[in-house]
Amino acid sequence: MKSPVVWVTASLTAAIVVTATFLIATSSRGDNTAFDSSAGQLEVQTVAGGLVNPWSLAFLPDGRMLVTERPGRMRLVTPQGQLSPPLKDVPAVWASGQGGLLDVITDSGFAANATIYFCYSERSGNGGRTAVARAKLVDGAAPGLTDVKVIFRQDGPLSSGNHYGCRIVQASDGNLFVSLGEHFSYRDEAQNLGNHLGKLIRIAPDGTVPKDNPFVGRDGAKPEIWSYGHRNEQGLAINPASGELWEIEHGPRGGDEVNIIGPGKNYGWPVIGFGIDYSGAKIHESTAKAGMEQPIKAWVPSIAPSGMTFYTGALFPKWRGSLFTGALAGQMLVRLSLNGNAVTGEERLLQNLNERIRDVRQGPDGALWLLTDSSAGRVLRVTPAK
Repeated sequence: MKSPVVWVTASLTAAIVVTATFLIATSSRGDNTAFDSSAGQLEVQTVAGGLVNPWSLAFLPDGRMLVTERPGRMRLVTPQGQLSPPLKDVPAVWASGQGGLLDVITDSGFAANATIYFCYSERSGNGGRTAVARAKLVDGAAPGLTDVKVIFRQDGPLSSGNHYGCRIVQASDGNLFVSLGEHFSYRDEAQNLGNHLGKLIRIAPDGTVPKDNPFVGRDGAKPEIWSYGHRNEQGLAINPASGELWEIEHGPRGGDEVNIIGPGKNYGWPVIGFGIDYSGAKIHESTAKAGMEQPIKAWVPSIAPSGMTFYTGALFPKWRGSLFTGALAGQMLVRLSLNGNAVTGEERLLQNLNERIRDVRQGPDGALWLLTDSSAGRVLRVTPAK
């Protein structure tokens, strides 16, 4: 399953975000309460509130964050919790069902080029599809976007409002990996290489197709496809220990998966899997089939994982090398301990917070930063308790 991807993060040159700056963040709900964990007690601080269904968080070199809100807003958030007005010139989104403004990342050369990438659900005819755009961030008194260009649009049957996927990762060669859901009603299309439903794609920063993509030149196959047989992928990251692309996706009733992605590989949805339909009906032929990849971790029952990060920081030395993901239905933060490519343990954290966790990122300060998915969404900072 080796993938020739090497992990590179955007240069966080101003990670001189002074610890004291973060410590003045205050909790609007008084939730600076200690939570038990294998690394000792954890403190959870509310850094910012008043966000409507925040979906993604990306750190800028100076320690500020870009945060997307699913209804279609993008804001800058300071470590002290100050929110900018909604950025100008964000494209219109189709904020219906699970759709809206979704993931955002900074380009690896952001410090020099101010470029970001983001994905969202776009109205098309009677339905929606996932679109990916590139833009430059304009800072200052009236922050906004400029040079906005849509670099990819998903092709295939349209969504009625579900399963857009939509996480983005940039590899060391500058190319972008993007997860695309199968729109719920069209699950069999995840096995059809003639469209983009239920696929992971790989595109260049300008949206063109890299010549070494696995299906380039194959009749009847979309050249952007990197892997297929996916359901609704809401976690995507490159493992810094191996350079491999890892993915997390939602199953139906049971069968959420963690996968290690290889070029041209088939991950089986809906032919194989570990869940059942919401009605209780059988979906899969079996849990395994020749030519289809197995997950390294499956959750039964489902926790609805979303967002993921590999922890490499200094604040939690016992957790270095762990994989973290949020959980929506499970309302918790999940830590997976790893030995190479094997999951050796699972720890369920912050369950008493009773929040749907949409995204999890490691900050430049080594803390874990979370987004809660609600109409009163928050940016949370998780640190060792004092």
